Amino acid sequence: MSIGALGIQHIGVSVPDLDQARHFYLDLLGGVEVGPPLEWDDNPFIDAVVGLKNSAARQFMCQLGNTCIEVFEYLAPRSDPQDPDQGVNRYGYTHFGVQVEDIQATYQRLLEAGLRVHTPPSMAGISVDADGVKHGYAATYCRDPFGNVFEIMEIYDDAQIRPIWKAGEGLVVPA
Repeated sequence: MSIGALGIQHIGVSVPDLDQARHFYLDLLGGVEVGPPLEWDDNPFIDAVVGLKNSAARQFMCQLGNTCIEVFEYLAPRSDPQDPDQGVNRYGYTHFGVQVEDIQATYQRLLEAGLRVHTPPSMAGISVDADGVKHGYAATYCRDPFGNVFEIMEIYDDAQIRPIWKAGEGLVVPA
């Protein structure tokens, strides 16, 4: 029996430097900050929710298209350093996908910002039919400044991957 989930409201990401993360998620990815930032220190209610004792953190939430990303910097307890090369084959959440209009331009902008991209995007997955309509998708994995993986995707009508945004239509709401 289903628990009644309605959809994904947000994805949480823990980072070692909230100011650098704010620049990445808001300035580079183009997220829009929603709600006021949150800070806490040794709050018993939040400690119970997150399952940590004597926690302290700073946080902000940003919206990217159809979902939000909640970004935390835990000041206490501090995490061990993250392996910036941890493979996406490791158990747990491995990445989030971001749909972009022009994957080649996005790829160049990420490189110019000094971010790592696993491989240049191949456009072989996108075809153009006789009417000039594009189909398929192109994608590649990238790393934020801390080593967290995210995927950039240029998506058109495709049976395997549904776009969340279409030119001239805006956000695509699932039926």
